Amino acid sequence: MKRDIQKLLLIVSLITVGIRYPAKIISQPLSKTKINEVNLYSNKSFITKAVERTGAAVVTIDTQRYVKKRNFPRNSQLFLDPYFERFFGLDFPNENRPRIEQNQGSGFIFADELVMTNAHVVNGTDKVIVGLTNGKKLNAKLIGQDPFTDLAVLKIEGKGPWPKAKLGDSEKIKVGDWAIAVGNPFGLENTVTLGIISNLNRNVTQLGIYDKKLELIQTDAAINPGNSGGPLLNSDGEVIGINTLIRSGPGAGLSFAIPINKAKEIAYQLLKNGKVIHPMIGISLIEESIFERKNIVVKVGYVVPNSPAEKSGIKIDDILIKIGNKNIETASDVIEQISKNGIKKQVNILLKRKNKFIKLKVIPTDITNLQNN
Repeated sequence: MKRDIQKLLLIVSLITVGIRYPAKIISQPLSKTKINEVNLYSNKSFITKAVERTGAAVVTIDTQRYVKKRNFPRNSQLFLDPYFERFFGLDFPNENRPRIEQNQGSGFIFADELVMTNAHVVNGTDKVIVGLTNGKKLNAKLIGQDPFTDLAVLKIEGKGPWPKAKLGDSEKIKVGDWAIAVGNPFGLENTVTLGIISNLNRNVTQLGIYDKKLELIQTDAAINPGNSGGPLLNSDGEVIGINTLIRSGPGAGLSFAIPINKAKEIAYQLLKNGKVIHPMIGISLIEESIFERKNIVVKVGYVVPNSPAEKSGIKIDDILIKIGNKNIETASDVIEQISKNGIKKQVNILLKRKNKFIKLKVIPTDITNLQNN
């Protein structure tokens, strides 16, 4: 009888074990399946992650200015937002009635209380209001602006904490990289568009703009009126550029942004000195392809009267061979070397005139001095 009871208990124990352990084994795949389903639905694209990282730092910039009179005929081939058109003296319909003109652009917070945007967004305005993504609207004052690179820095009048955009390195971007434009086109806050980097170091002279000192990132990410001053992001959500202008026309799809490395340099000078020094010698540049040699030459297209270039003997159609220790291959090389040299400091230039090589010494001056000539 005792043995029968022991056998019965053993059988019951085995049945219990068989019920418990298989239940655990069966439940494991079910648990993993549920976890995988959760992960499947919680996965985010790199675009979403990039915007979440920086989107809160993107702001709306509302401006007001008192307009007494304006009289401009429209004829530009560039389609720009109202700020950019006004900044570059482009065309408007005839209107003579005094009024308050209200416009809107974009920007982003890059440090406590500080906003980076385009100079043409805030140029000539009497009042600036910064709108945050949480709905708050705060007054802001202009710290400084640089018309030659179209950069401006604003200070928000309010208390933080402030969401800040992470600034990337525009020297590391390559053609074909992802480009994410964030801004407030037509007043539609935090609008996101996607494209790729189409070209680097695009000189504004190629766009018919000759009085600015800009080398731009070209992208096919859609940028619309009101996007000006907003950030262009890489796939990690870092700011690599500041959206500036677009090229119009059927199927154009050309948008341009100021590289963030240049923007940081200009912002630092504005914060430190309230202005920016631009070393210039007073020439415009033309790139010409030499097909038989399969290379590009950089020629002098124009010499500003009474400029350092004219005083040193540089003439139209001279080919620039070397500036300092740098061999000149593109117009960008010329701009870079003159900028690095600074003002009031002599720089050696080797050029070719017809079949003769000529060495000259030139002392660059600030661009404002050229305008005052």
